[in-house]
Amino acid sequence: MIIGLQLKNKVQTFIYVLSLSSGTMVGVAGDIFFQVGIVVIITALAAFLLRLLKQPQILAYVLVGILITPIFQLVTDTSIIEAMSIIGVAFLLFIVGLEMDLKALRNVAFVSSIGGAINIIILFFVGYLAALLLGFLSLEAAYIGLMLGFSSTMVVMKILSDRRELNTLHGRMVVGFLLLEDIVAIFVLSILTSINGFTLGLFLLAMAKFLSLFAVAFLLSKYIFPRVFRFAAKQQELLLISSLAVCFLFSLAFQYLGFSIAIGAFIAGITLGNLEYNLDIIGKVKSLRDFFALLFFVSLGMGLSLGVIQRQWVPILVLLLIIIVLKPFLIMTVCSLFKFTKKPAFLTATALTQIGEFSLIIAAQGLALGHVSQNFFSMIVIITLISITLTPYFIQHQHFIYKLLQRPLQVFDFFTTQGGEYLPREHKPSIVLCGHNRIGYSILQRLKKVKDTVLVVDYNPEIIDKVVKQGYHSLYGDVTDEEILERMNIAHLALLVSTVPDVNDNIQLIRKVKAVNQKAKVIVTANDIDESLKLYRSGADYVILPHFLGGEQVARIITDVQEKKLDLHKEREKHIYYLYERKGLGHRHPKI
Repeated sequence: MIIGLQLKNKVQTFIYVLSLSSGTMVGVAGDIFFQVGIVVIITALAAFLLRLLKQPQILAYVLVGILITPIFQLVTDTSIIEAMSIIGVAFLLFIVGLEMDLKALRNVAFVSSIGGAINIIILFFVGYLAALLLGFLSLEAAYIGLMLGFSSTMVVMKILSDRRELNTLHGRMVVGFLLLEDIVAIFVLSILTSINGFTLGLFLLAMAKFLSLFAVAFLLSKYIFPRVFRFAAKQQELLLISSLAVCFLFSLAFQYLGFSIAIGAFIAGITLGNLEYNLDIIGKVKSLRDFFALLFFVSLGMGLSLGVIQRQWVPILVLLLIIIVLKPFLIMTVCSLFKFTKKPAFLTATALTQIGEFSLIIAAQGLALGHVSQNFFSMIVIITLISITLTPYFIQHQHFIYKLLQRPLQVFDFFTTQGGEYLPREHKPSIVLCGHNRIGYSILQRLKKVKDTVLVVDYNPEIIDKVVKQGYHSLYGDVTDEEILERMNIAHLALLVSTVPDVNDNIQLIRKVKAVNQKAKVIVTANDIDESLKLYRSGADYVILPHFLGGEQVARIITDVQEKKLDLHKEREKHIYYLYERKGLGHRHPKI
């Protein structure tokens, strides 16, 4: 009886304590739900507004952070959002690792690796010296030098993808620069934690730990993960959970050994990036990445001190001038030194005229480690916001800006062979092919029998070298330059084919050719139906729409098979051989 009463009392006490704790838990959960809910609702409204104004989404996120904390103080405890934003950083770098394709650097490997490294080093020293002259401490000056070297992968890749310019020459150079910057940024993040107590012994120990973890990651990706994910891929939910488990496993392992969570997530992405299921994983994790990245950028705005603009307007102005004027000039100079003509060099430079999310991540890491002050961090956020906001305008109007600056930019012709020509035979060409890309390659293969009558025009020196070795007439330069147009023998042309993706360049070509030679047939390339109709109105004889060509070709094959004009088995073997040939030339289809 007594034991029964004691047991009853204990049960009642346990239920009472449990009710109190559950009430506390509900209160905490409600608080988290309220804060995240407020952030998401206001961010959605801001994102809609900025989308209508054609502004970057990142700007909306940071502005929301400024509105809900420093200004209206809707969220007073920022620790919850800041804690969740760490996951955003991890997922951001996990996706970067998954998407990183080192083979994409092959065609522009030299300029993007060596040239990109030169660019980062020079910008570091320029930023470091400028910061010292502005009165910053040595460590803060080093952070400024580092951050100037990194552009915005998220913003630039999104804009170039929307404009379908990722596969252009300047698009590939931009991707190459960004990939190298991402690698350097990851390395910087991995060593920041050891700056305060830096010794050679600690550095060597850290490198040994890092290389050991990297070796483990390599072995897992080669021998274990292919089997694990082959099984996991049979169920989509299991594939997602397994991918996230790998991300957190590496993040926690790297954190335990003294590295940042970010580097662990990046290595996890690299590890899974070689699997045949990597695109499926990216598709599933991207939504999580976008949500948590939203919280990361909102947290940046929460920590922003608006008074910094008034107190630090001189450093902000000087650093913005370095980013907007000196940085593109330096990038263009580097590209020109590697023998690229001034137009692709200029387009590459304008696309990279900003500092981006990695600069913010490094600044946030510096703030967390106590290397920089809150005012310093706010200054970097303001500079990043302004430069990112200007980027879409620079890219949208880059051709107009190029025309305005065409005369001053002629100084870069000194480094290149602009207008250089290779005409091995006296007979003047009657067919001109502008742009030797994937489509251009196929066209040129069909023109082998009339090689003597063909002229290839391209502003990629690597392409010209290959074409010259094949014995074609060739011109190295921009198809819209007056000097190049004069050397095309327009008055006696029978056919001009342009695979250049820019609609304005193609319109200019059509007008120039038709003004001199009405008999010449002009075939140009468009990205969509509206551009095609615009080119037809401008006088094009035919417009190539790459996305529709595949369907037309398949329709012809089906008809020929039905009419027994084609042996599908032989066509298959021929196509496989052809694909291997194109793969060897680096003609991979762009990832969308």
